[in-house]
Amino acid sequence: MPLHVIHEDNHLLAVDKPAGLLSQGDASGDISLVDLARAYLKERYHKPGNVYVGLVHRLDRNASGVVLLARTSKAASRLSACFRDDEVLKIYLAICAGTPEPAAGPLSHWLAPAGDAQGVTRAEKVPFPGARESRLEYRVLESASGFSLLEVRPITGRRHQIRAQLALAGHPLLGDVKYGSSQRLPDHRVALHANRLTVAHPVGGSPLTLECPVPADWPWPVPAVRLENR
Repeated sequence: MPLHVIHEDNHLLAVDKPAGLLSQGDASGDISLVDLARAYLKERYHKPGNVYVGLVHRLDRNASGVVLLARTSKAASRLSACFRDDEVLKIYLAICAGTPEPAAGPLSHWLAPAGDAQGVTRAEKVPFPGARESRLEYRVLESASGFSLLEVRPITGRRHQIRAQLALAGHPLLGDVKYGSSQRLPDHRVALHANRLTVAHPVGGSPLTLECPVPADWPWPVPAVRLENR
């Protein structure tokens, strides 16, 4: 599988992750983005032995878009702190069921720090033991055929945050059957795309903005895509 690089320097490697590709290896043994990045750097720079690749944030397997990797441990440490302290601007595109009201605004909920046995993150409107406050802002860009295209900015960085919060608000993402979607997309895809990311460069601190257009198979408008009932 070829690696689509959107930014590269001595400290960073930013790539366009396709839906279906793991960010990091897991028990499945399937190839991951980190594996591809390591192989790419090894070949491009003729590096012997092991090649350092630091994964400083993750994108769900069935989502697509920008993923930023560190090429040095120093860059990884500084970037990890930025993500941990919510100092990264992240903009996603998402397709959800229905049309949220109002057409733009914040969502604030409480999410569990880990998924349950089925991998679902518990989300509630009120605090519960172990929960962390989770906040995002959304804006409806278009609506058609019972679905809406949203721009979403997560303010906090929680596991499955956009998926869980929109589902709790009554607007599960298209294809996200784990969180209540009544339709499937081909290849278990979820209609979530990391469109833009802005972060301070780990060396020098200048703002770095990385953008990734939606892929050719992005399911909007929805009527152009064959949906499968769950």
